[in-house]
Amino acid sequence: MSGRAPLPGNRRETLAAALARLAPRLPAFEAAAALDRALVSPGLRRAAPETAARLALIAYARHVFTEYDDLLAEGYDRDSARHFVLDDLNAALTAWGAAPIPEEEAGDGPEDDPR
Repeated sequence: MSGRAPLPGNRRETLAAALARLAPRLPAFEAAAALDRALVSPGLRRAAPETAARLALIAYARHVFTEYDDLLAEGYDRDSARHFVLDDLNAALTAWGAAPIPEEEAGDGPEDDPR
C-alpha cells in the first residue's frame, strides 16, 4: 500500500456523502437542493468536500428557511442580515442534525449567490 487515500468517486457522490455526515436528518429533497448549490457555486468548486457541503447547506438554509433575502431587499447589509436570521438558521441546521453556527461566525463564509 502506498499510504495514499483512495481516489474519491465523482464530485456529486463525494459531496453527497459529506452532506449526509454533516446533516444526517436532512430530508432527501433538501439534500438534493443543497447538493446542487454546492456543485454550481464557483467559490465551492475547489473546496474540500466537507467544507463545500457545510457552506452550501448553510447558504441553502439561510435563503429558504429564514428572512435573509427580505432583509437584504430592505437594505440591510449582508452581515447584519446574517446576524438577524442566525436563530432561525441554527434551528434549521440543528433540526437536520448539523452543528449550529456560533454567533461570532455568523458573518463568515462566501457570498451566498452561486451564480
